[in-house]
Amino acid sequence: MSASSAATGLSVGRSLFYLVVAGVAWGTAGAAASLVYRISDIGPLSLSFWRCVGGLVLLLGALAMRRRRVATALPPETGTGDATATEPRRRRLIRILGTGIGLAVFQSAYFAAVEETGLAVGTVVTLGAGPVLIALGARLTMGERLGGSGLLAVVGALAGLAVLVLGGDGATVRPVGIAYALLAAAGYAAITLLTRKLGRDGGKPDALATTAWAFAVAALCVLPIAAGEGLLPHTSEPAQVLWLLLYVAAVPTALAYALYFAGAAVVRAATVSVIMLLEPVSAAVIAVVLLDEQLTVATVVGTLLLLAAVVGLAAAEARLASDRRKAVVPA
Repeated sequence: MSASSAATGLSVGRSLFYLVVAGVAWGTAGAAASLVYRISDIGPLSLSFWRCVGGLVLLLGALAMRRRRVATALPPETGTGDATATEPRRRRLIRILGTGIGLAVFQSAYFAAVEETGLAVGTVVTLGAGPVLIALGARLTMGERLGGSGLLAVVGALAGLAVLVLGGDGATVRPVGIAYALLAAAGYAAITLLTRKLGRDGGKPDALATTAWAFAVAALCVLPIAAGEGLLPHTSEPAQVLWLLLYVAAVPTALAYALYFAGAAVVRAATVSVIMLLEPVSAAVIAVVLLDEQLTVATVVGTLLLLAAVVGLAAAEARLASDRRKAVVPA
């Protein structure tokens, strides 16, 4: 078992499963946002703010229920302290602040890129530059090597994204939008690298609490801009807007980010970055099935390339984990 998996208590297999679920769940956020945009005048930054606030509230509720379960299960003399909070305080503060600021930069810059240069170009630049920045950052800060299979998988993932986006019609490229997309990719890369670095350094991070307080930091960072945009949406269907906002806060936010941070502490950074490309795959499927968008050859080819890259990196990760276990077992 690797040092990071031993520290977190998660196996590589379960960590990969967490990351896959998180990537698929993130893909549903765009569909929910599209429905919200259709029936209200809410802006992207305001939606991002409410997403963070809603996720924070739900995770605080989950933390309160967990504390009650722990208090009930433990004998009276042991107290009611949180048994999972074994990460050093300074490292926990760095994790929360770094993750929260990274989330604010990633979400805000990404929405700005989409506004400036469109969804297609903004998405492909953000998600395409992300793996490259993560691979470079992991090599410089942690000495991680991709290897031949990993490099091939990353190239395949980038090719899949290019086919998915550039195979469509009407893409426009604006320099300001590209700059915003690269900033979003840098924010995403920073979150992934920080999570992986702290996971390798030992300690037992509490993914649920870290995610909750990171959302609080991100919400505070986004609040001034969102307030200028207008926080409260105007709509003739308030109940539907409310349910959609609750879904965005619960599934692709509270659940997905908690799973992501737990899994990313164990799995290699480059592998994490490519598995998260399941987000545009699931979004494409939802767009065809639920939003009546046309299934094109580019969509099929790009989706297959992305899935092949995910499978390839997951297999490479499993082989590395097996090699590590064999290395520590006495002959």
